[in-house]
Amino acid sequence: MNTEVSTWLARDPDPVTREELQRLIDTNDRDALEDRFSSRLAFGTAGLRGIVGAGPNRMNRLVIQETALGLGKYLLATFSDAASRGVVIGYDGRPDSSQFARDAAAMLASLGIKVYLTEKVAPTPLVAFGVRHLGTAAGIVVTASHNPPAYNGFKVYWDNGAQIIPPHDSGISAQIDIAATEPLPVMSMEDAEQQGYLTWLGTDFYNIYRHTLNSNPILSNHTKPSSISLAYTAMHGVGAEMAEQLLLDHGFTKVFSVKAQREPDGTFPTVSFPNPEEPGAMDMVIAEAKANNAMLACANDPDADRFAVAVRTHDGRYKMLTGDQVGVLLGYYLLNRERPKKMLVGTTIVSSSLLKRIAEAVGAGFYQTLTGFKWLTNVAMQKQTNDSQFLFAYEEALGYTVGQTVWDKDGLSALVAFAQMTAELTAQGKTVWDQLEGIYREHGFYLNAQRSIALDPNSPPLGDRLRAEQPNTIANRSVVCVEDLKTSQRQYADGKVEAIDLPSSDVLIYWLDDDSRVVVRPSGTEPKLKCYYEVVERMEREDTMEHIQQRAAEAMDDLITKHQASLPK
Repeated sequence: MNTEVSTWLARDPDPVTREELQRLIDTNDRDALEDRFSSRLAFGTAGLRGIVGAGPNRMNRLVIQETALGLGKYLLATFSDAASRGVVIGYDGRPDSSQFARDAAAMLASLGIKVYLTEKVAPTPLVAFGVRHLGTAAGIVVTASHNPPAYNGFKVYWDNGAQIIPPHDSGISAQIDIAATEPLPVMSMEDAEQQGYLTWLGTDFYNIYRHTLNSNPILSNHTKPSSISLAYTAMHGVGAEMAEQLLLDHGFTKVFSVKAQREPDGTFPTVSFPNPEEPGAMDMVIAEAKANNAMLACANDPDADRFAVAVRTHDGRYKMLTGDQVGVLLGYYLLNRERPKKMLVGTTIVSSSLLKRIAEAVGAGFYQTLTGFKWLTNVAMQKQTNDSQFLFAYEEALGYTVGQTVWDKDGLSALVAFAQMTAELTAQGKTVWDQLEGIYREHGFYLNAQRSIALDPNSPPLGDRLRAEQPNTIANRSVVCVEDLKTSQRQYADGKVEAIDLPSSDVLIYWLDDDSRVVVRPSGTEPKLKCYYEVVERMEREDTMEHIQQRAAEAMDDLITKHQASLPK
């Protein structure tokens, strides 16, 4: 390891991480050195993400340079015109993001690849939009999204504007491994600009994204927007300027921004974990909404690709909507606005299946993918036709895409769409809660939950054990169908077998006779089993929301308890 450490020190361009590494050497901190050099941050379909620090198992300038060099060489080998088409790069507000973006730009320019680099921090959806707008071969966003302050990341988009999927991830990774053994080329940003390899993206580019969203017919519902009020937080991220401008463009004049969280600050001083799903993360925006009696308390995560909302209840409190509830509300709203057009909507295998029921009711197309927005958008492009255009997709982890302006999750357009939906409901004398209850009464009450189970690291693969001992019942409910994504087969209780059109994955889905569902997915990175549960309760005329929620909660508790007790020990 000593040789590897010495080689790294000689290559590292950053005096901060060189000093950090030298300090570990001087103090003979073998554990810390082993942690940094025992492996390299793995490049996958989500790119890179890790803790900032020295060494190949951390995010730092050298890792960024080697990664960008590998990506550039893969692009040149894949596209004959990659150099002229170029790569668009943006970055978030974390302390190292601007430098990392410039390092990536310099590496690509040294290969003769044109680079479009944002002049300031940029929401992730803006860069995804930029790939197709500029016609580039790829896009890069330096961001760790909603991870804690110690992290950063390197996210890659392909030339279709969607996140990369196989085989590009492994192809890029192989080139990164080669780049890590070769001398790094040197080109300054000044030289790149003088030689025509670097173009700065300023206000005009940001306004093109803004005006494109504003002209999107799907976001053209201007039903009394000034009648509703909302509080908003960017959660110390990069979304505030664009979010506030888009809302104003669409007539929403009563917007109360959380000032303490408005400006980009990668240290996240007012929130320990800048993920809207985390307990306490929405406290300040809910307090802002309460102070102004606003209908909605809205948030984007720090790179503005996710959207979260708490809605004022009938008694003046604020309650968070789940990602599934937001997805169902938006899906129902958009599908019913787009009639009689035949549209295409989709979600993931672990999200609520209620969207499928809604799509079927209006004659829309529906598709389902593995978890991850990379699948939702890439599959949508493959499945849409002239007669069935893509409209909307979501995943339960607060990710939504509305229309075809951005082929990735976009928390900004989702914010506008949700505000427009709320304004229309208000004009009809209804609340978001009224609308949600109406959907449940029409299609059934769907409740979803997730549990993770720690496993013995030395135990045999649980997925294989489950396949060898397939249950006929789960929690006293008959299993009517088992979908095995590893074998790509769907087997019914009567013996009928169908093929499943999804990439192979270690996932089992059990459909039960009362429409309940259990999804079992062993983690690929740690000894853990992830279980996703769904129960469905029919709402009778005499049922109140309180009664149906209690009944569904009891059914869910029963399903989870009995299913987990039945798992192999």
